[in-house]
Amino acid sequence: MTTVRTKETRPVVIVGGGPVGMTCALALHRRDVPVIVLEAEAAPVKDQRAASTHPPTVEILAGMGLEPQLMDRGLVSTSFRYFDRITGELVAEFDCGLLKDDTPYPFVLQHEQFKLVDTILKILRGQPGFDVRFSTRYTGHEQTGSGVTVNVEAGGEAQVIDASYLIGCDGGHSSVRRHSGIEFQGFTFPEKFIKIGTTFDFMSANRNYVYRNYFSDPDEWCNLFKVRGDGPPGVWRCVFPCRVDESDEEALSPKGLEGRLHKFFPGFSNFEIAYRSIYSVSQRVAQTFRKGRVMVAGDAAHVNNPIGGMGLNGGIHDAANLAPRLAELWHGRGDEASLDHYTRQRQKAQHDYVQAQTIRNKRELEEKDPVTRRRHLDDLKRTAETPELARKFLLGATLIQSLRTVSAVA
Repeated sequence: MTTVRTKETRPVVIVGGGPVGMTCALALHRRDVPVIVLEAEAAPVKDQRAASTHPPTVEILAGMGLEPQLMDRGLVSTSFRYFDRITGELVAEFDCGLLKDDTPYPFVLQHEQFKLVDTILKILRGQPGFDVRFSTRYTGHEQTGSGVTVNVEAGGEAQVIDASYLIGCDGGHSSVRRHSGIEFQGFTFPEKFIKIGTTFDFMSANRNYVYRNYFSDPDEWCNLFKVRGDGPPGVWRCVFPCRVDESDEEALSPKGLEGRLHKFFPGFSNFEIAYRSIYSVSQRVAQTFRKGRVMVAGDAAHVNNPIGGMGLNGGIHDAANLAPRLAELWHGRGDEASLDHYTRQRQKAQHDYVQAQTIRNKRELEEKDPVTRRRHLDDLKRTAETPELARKFLLGATLIQSLRTVSAVA
């Protein structure tokens, strides 16, 4: 029996005004679906977390009309390099140009996530059918057979929003996910990670460096990459693991910051610190991305370590997968089963690609056994020097293969 659907009138409510929530909002608004975005913060946060935007993600965002803003505010990285910190050897360089037949954007765009939020807000502010509410905290929801009652608190007062659907894009500690009773399966690493931003120009100091660099070391690996920042000279971000017994205060102190940078980059000086942060890192995936008319996306649905820059990309891929399905349903077309299809496809992308790849990235950078470590570095070098192998490696590292594979999941 065919179910007769009617067009919705109530908005889709999105909890979380970060990059995934705002991308969801733009994708839905482009399909004539009214959205309300709820953000607990008083204003957009200048978040210095994710920045590496992989080719298929650039393609998705360009398809939403954002290419000019992305290119204007980002930094094009055409290659990335692996180093052995112990010997100083440049082990491998991967040229994204090998992907020229796979994508119109054969590069990684270093584009901070807060810039994406800013760009989308400038496009949507004042548009009919778009409402963003800052200083508004989600407090819970109740589902009916035909909608979702969303409870919020703003200005110290409780309010209720009658929504057609609810999307939780509210981060790894998602209240929407917890309130929905969705289990967050996985584990947390024992050590924390520290990110240090500095205006020191690493490329001028060492001609071997490019915009994205990975350093293998059995004791203290490092990711080093550049972003445009607010303008010249740009900012270099260094990500290190902390010692398990290292306190936050010790790691974040001027002595701790300078000591870590000088230890890793000896002979360099004048590390002017632009920002620093320390955070716990987990590998977790939600048991389901859908409970009735409630969906989760981005960090609310999955989190992973930052090596390889896959977290934000996966979240935007969630939004691009979910929004067209939700728009069809909102307009009275399609089938609710398409939301389960969203879960199947995006869970597979996380389990088979992002989780597996990021765990492997970390394990290989910190490998302690000298024989295994040398074998891995030799394999990496051989892969980079063999075009067919290098292209296959890049298809995985940039999530192109992930999208191709999950698109075939029924």
